[in-house]
Amino acid sequence: MFSFFRKKEDKSFGEVKKEEPTDYSDATGIAEYFKNETGVTFDKQMNILNNKVMTFCKQRGINSFSKLLSLLDRDADIKQELIDYLTTNETFFYREFKQIEELVSLVKKDSSTVKIMCAPSSTGEEPYSIAIALLEAGVKADKFKILGIDINSDALNKAKRAVYKQRNVRNLSDEIVQRYFYKQDDKFILKDSIKSLVEFRLINIFDASFATLGKFDYIFSRNMFIYFDAQTKARAKGILQGMRKNQEQKIFFGHADEL
Repeated sequence: MFSFFRKKEDKSFGEVKKEEPTDYSDATGIAEYFKNETGVTFDKQMNILNNKVMTFCKQRGINSFSKLLSLLDRDADIKQELIDYLTTNETFFYREFKQIEELVSLVKKDSSTVKIMCAPSSTGEEPYSIAIALLEAGVKADKFKILGIDINSDALNKAKRAVYKQRNVRNLSDEIVQRYFYKQDDKFILKDSIKSLVEFRLINIFDASFATLGKFDYIFSRNMFIYFDAQTKARAKGILQGMRKNQEQKIFFGHADEL
C-alpha cells in the first residue's frame, strides 16, 4: 500500500508545469476587439491603451494580451470589467446647460408625456440634471420619463446610488443643491424623489436589443461620438436617428462631438 502511494508521488514530482510567457508588447488585437464590441477606438491613443490594458492584466494575473483576448470571448465578467475599466469618464450637473434649457422649452410645449433618452448616461449627472431642470421649470414629474443607458456597469451603479462630490454639483446654485440633495460630510446625496424619475439600463447602442427600448421624443447623446472613428460615428448616428418618434426632431449632441 505504501509503495502504491509512493509511486504516485514520484510520478507527480516529475511533472513540470509550463508557465505562459509574459507578453504585453502589442495591444492592437485588444483595440480591434474593443472597437468591434463598443465602437470606441483608440487609434490615436495606443500607448495609453497599452499601458492601461497591461495594468488591467497584471491586476488579474493574466500574462499576455493574447491570453486576455481568449478570455474575453468566453468570460462575460472579464469582458464587462474591461469595458468598465476603459470607459470611465467624469461629468457634472448642468453641463452644457443651454441644450438642457432648449429641451425644457420643447417639453413645456408638448402636451403629451415625453420619453427622453440619455446615451450615454455615465454616472447619472446628465439625466438627473434634465429631471431637475424640468421640475425647476414647473413641469410635473408625471409628464416625462427619462432613460439613461451606458455600457459601463460601474458607472451605472454609481448613477443608481447618486452620491456625488462638490466638483460634480459645482454648476448648481445653493438653492437647487438644498432642494434636491442631502449633505453628508463632503458628499451630496440625491434625494429619492429625483432618483425615482430616472431609469438606468446597461446596454450597447450597437446591440440588436437596443431597438427594443422603443422610440423616444428627445435623445441626448453628448460626448459619446468623440470616442468613435468616422465610420462608427455615421453608424451610431443612424441608429440613434432610428430611435426617434418624430424624424424631424434633432438629437442633442455634445459640443465636443464632431459629426
